[in-house]
Amino acid sequence: MDFGGVLTTDMFAALQSFCRREGLPDDAFAPLISTSGGTALVHDVERGRISQADFEVEAGALLGLDPEGLTSRVAADLHPEPAVLAVVDRIRARGVRVGVLSNSWGSAPFDPYIGWDLPGHFDAVVVSDQVGLRKPDPAIYRLAADRIGVPPDRCAFFDDIASYLEPARELGMTTVHATHPATTVAALEHLFGLAP
Repeated sequence: MDFGGVLTTDMFAALQSFCRREGLPDDAFAPLISTSGGTALVHDVERGRISQADFEVEAGALLGLDPEGLTSRVAADLHPEPAVLAVVDRIRARGVRVGVLSNSWGSAPFDPYIGWDLPGHFDAVVVSDQVGLRKPDPAIYRLAADRIGVPPDRCAFFDDIASYLEPARELGMTTVHATHPATTVAALEHLFGLAP
């Protein structure tokens, strides 16, 4: 399971809300993640090549914003999706191994995973900056499958970003484009034979 946008509320809506709060156009983040400098910056922080603090300074300069606490401000509107988390607990109760695979903008000083008890709810947690890999590198999907002890062709992978599904599919994973909590829950129930 992806974290932001699958286990949490919509990541893109959170980015839009952040832009509005900061007085930016709704799509102000698009250049940050689609221009060569911005893309390299995001990829570097996701791989752990630069610190979250350095990322905030550079991203703040690109966006024209105060860098202090930038990552926490971006994540302010991300909240748990209780229905998705509940069905994950039901699946695990049946003995199915479940993991989290997340691209991350670092975990210090702001840790977006604090308070989630991910190790208590999942069999493995793979966070990009902690392992030096990021989606869509096939190696991170293989690592996640290895950490839960399940061959890739026996795994299902859920992500809200469609382009992150293709490498998982090429490894033999069943993939689900998780665009809404209700359809994510329905897909999980169907795949694992749970009654709605």
